[in-house]
Amino acid sequence: MKNRKRGFSLVELLIVLAVIAALIATITPVALNAIKKAQATKVAQNLKTLASSFENAVYVNDEVPSFTELGRDIDSTKYAIYYTETNGTYSVAVVTSEEADGNTLTSVVADIQIGSFDHAAAGYTAMEGIGTIGTIQSYYTFTFDNY
Repeated sequence: MKNRKRGFSLVELLIVLAVIAALIATITPVALNAIKKAQATKVAQNLKTLASSFENAVYVNDEVPSFTELGRDIDSTKYAIYYTETNGTYSVAVVTSEEADGNTLTSVVADIQIGSFDHAAAGYTAMEGIGTIGTIQSYYTFTFDNY
C-alpha cells in the first residue's frame, strides 16, 4: 500500500476558495444596503429628534432654547434649526449637511425634503448656538402653535 501525504489537494483548496468567494459576493450588497439604510435612519431620527425637542422646549419654557440644550449627541456642525414666530405660531426648519441616500431617507420619514433650504429667503432666523453647517442636503419643516 502506498503512503499518501496528509493534507488537502489543490483541487479541494480551490473549491473551498470558490465557495468563500461566492458567499462574499452574495453578502456584500446586502451589507452595503444595510449600511445605507442605517445612515438614512440616523439622519431621519436626528431631524425628528431636534424637531420634537424644539417644540417641547418652546411649550415648556415659553422661549426658544439654544441648540446646545437640544439633542445631546447630535453634531452641531452638521445640523441646524431655523425658525420664525408670528403671534405664537412657529414655523421651523431642521436642516442637515449630513449625507444620506435621498430615496432611503424619504422611505424612512416621508415628510423629509431632499435638497437645499434657503432660510434667509424664507424669513427664518437661525437658532442660537449653531455654526456654519455646510451645504444643506435635507431638511424637515413643521409648524405649531404655542398657546
